[in-house]
Amino acid sequence: MSKHVILTGDRPTGKLHIGHYIGSLRQRVAMQETGEYDSFIMIADQQALTDNARDPEKIRKSLIEVALDYLAVGLDPKKSTIFVQSAIPALAELNLYYLNLVTVSRLERNPTVKAEIQQKNFERSIPAGFFTYPVSQTADITAFKADTVPVGDDQEPMLEQAREIVRSFNSIYGQEVLVEPEGVFPPKGSGRLPGLDGNAKMSKSLNNCIYLSDDAETVKKKVMSMYTDPNHIHVEDPGQIEGNTVFTYLDVFATDQQKVADLKAQYQAGGLGDVKLKRYLNEVLEEVLAPIRERRLEYAKDIPAVYAMLKEGSARANEVANQTLQEVRAAIGVNYFDQI
Repeated sequence: MSKHVILTGDRPTGKLHIGHYIGSLRQRVAMQETGEYDSFIMIADQQALTDNARDPEKIRKSLIEVALDYLAVGLDPKKSTIFVQSAIPALAELNLYYLNLVTVSRLERNPTVKAEIQQKNFERSIPAGFFTYPVSQTADITAFKADTVPVGDDQEPMLEQAREIVRSFNSIYGQEVLVEPEGVFPPKGSGRLPGLDGNAKMSKSLNNCIYLSDDAETVKKKVMSMYTDPNHIHVEDPGQIEGNTVFTYLDVFATDQQKVADLKAQYQAGGLGDVKLKRYLNEVLEEVLAPIRERRLEYAKDIPAVYAMLKEGSARANEVANQTLQEVRAAIGVNYFDQI
């Protein structure tokens, strides 16, 4: 029985945080360990450049940070192919062919693109590369014939557009060359974490994250600053659970959910202070983050070895993507010299 193929990855615009861990990294490691998947994990530097073209050094510095985070959480280059997007020339050529199958109006209707354009305040000053990145993502996915794409819930419109492009290509050129991808989404209740400030989104740009690389003292300071219930002024005051970031994190990270339930009851009744609650959350997070932090520090001792890992993974990814590209070129009919 053939394995399913996974394509997933991250933009190197900074270190990864615990929202990335809950939203995708933990799931990637679990899928890797089943042995049922051929996993391709991409550091999407070209995609990051679509809105950071004037700050390439940011991408360059972040690339190695993301690689360290991958290794630290348990992604294994012996079991998963970890590679750099810009090291795979076939992706750019596939993107060019797919752009001809998509209209501007269809890109404008993509809900994910619309939301991100609004979030970044681009208005009409949208970099063309950013505007068309759903097509670039389709190139990334189809180059490896990935049928499984672990993503957040907000990325479903991107996958639907990828499926449309695949169907258009296979129909126009009369060959089933490309594979339609399906999304694998985080389990219910383990989706996007709110920011430390109570903002609905944990984001590097909002500076409301706990990073996987944060030391223990930094994590503690961040936890102690977390948003709770602004009306819970005194220990004896009844407190609100809904919208309380500390309890949201405990629901996701704590292994003893009976204790969390007891704390919720005590907090709502009055008699539990925010400081005591945050100290418990800090203990819970340290159980998760300490081993990741230790592994990351070990890998960081030999950065050349990390680059060598990325180079080796990119070489393997290049072989696979080139094979797909040749099939695409043959289907379109632009393999002129192969016929001589």
